[in-house]
Amino acid sequence: MSARRRVAEQMAEAASAWWGSLGEEERRVARGTTPGADAGDDERRRWFYTPTDYGGLTLHQQRPAQQRAAMRLVASGLSPAGFVTVATTMGLENVLDHAEGFVTMFDRERGRDPGLYYLRVFGEPGGDAPWGWRFGGHHVSLNNLVVGGELVSTTPCFMGADPAVSPLLGGAVNRPLGRVEDLARELVRSLSPDLAERALLHPVAPSDLVTANRSVVSEGDRVIPLTGIWRDPRFPDDVEQSKLQKLSDAIDDATAYGEVDHRAVAWSTTPRGVAGSELDGGQRDLLHALLSTYLDRVPEGVSPMPSYDSEALDAVHLAWAGQTEPGAPHYYRVQGPRLLLEWDNTQRGANHAHSVWRDPGADFGLDVLARHRAEHHA
Repeated sequence: MSARRRVAEQMAEAASAWWGSLGEEERRVARGTTPGADAGDDERRRWFYTPTDYGGLTLHQQRPAQQRAAMRLVASGLSPAGFVTVATTMGLENVLDHAEGFVTMFDRERGRDPGLYYLRVFGEPGGDAPWGWRFGGHHVSLNNLVVGGELVSTTPCFMGADPAVSPLLGGAVNRPLGRVEDLARELVRSLSPDLAERALLHPVAPSDLVTANRSVVSEGDRVIPLTGIWRDPRFPDDVEQSKLQKLSDAIDDATAYGEVDHRAVAWSTTPRGVAGSELDGGQRDLLHALLSTYLDRVPEGVSPMPSYDSEALDAVHLAWAGQTEPGAPHYYRVQGPRLLLEWDNTQRGANHAHSVWRDPGADFGLDVLARHRAEHHA
């Protein structure tokens, strides 16, 4: 049995167990339509990384046994390290609430809430028909699709951390995404002056991920203001909406980006920066290790890391924006065939990290769904 089929079976078993624990009203909230390559599948392709309504059943709406069943499903789609990172990120909501003085609301009872993570299953788990599941909340977005009994898509896969660095007892620090940041910086700082110049997209980092939470990545995509990365266009409460707008404006003002700046870092289907083929042995090892901090978020055998041998690594490009000193605002992009990795750590004094792994041409498994539709519904 292939790893993708084995993981798909584990997902189906976990999803069915969770579904079986739910009542009728809970199922109504937790169920989405069967995945397909058409407009009826639009909701499955909506994803977020702000503390907004992701769609689905929240942990708050579940009893402890149901929560455990839900987290079992989440764990089925992650490596051990990936699951620890997600669980840590969820717990950081309490740390962030403390850092903000326990006052953030976002037009709900508690703005920073470790119970507001949403799970939704699309279609019927198991069998050959397409089905999938989505889990998300602030700084977590996991999107999985199973077709023909095999796990065929795990992107977009987003993980963030706010704070990115927080203190632990004894002088230690908590950095859930520390290696995701440090490996890229070490690689960029190791480049020769000529390569470093070519790797630099812009001396000032953008305020967020350039491709944001778009369902489809397109040529010329640029940063979306914070207010645009929420399910609803605005809060019903005008006071809370004003607070969000003020925060969004402050984030944008910190970078002071104009038209020229946005064009400098805009998404391009042609990779920019320095190619792996131009790196020496040690630098290629760093690039390979950096890829693993994204691609090894999913279970062994599902991760595409084994495919990044010497030849495949040649076509992977790294581009950087901002300063390279630790603690300074910065952004990087890793791009290659069917690969996009983005990282941004600029907000809250460069202590608020975002990272995403995407497959620009096939996020949400749209390529497989299109083939499935042509073969079975012609």
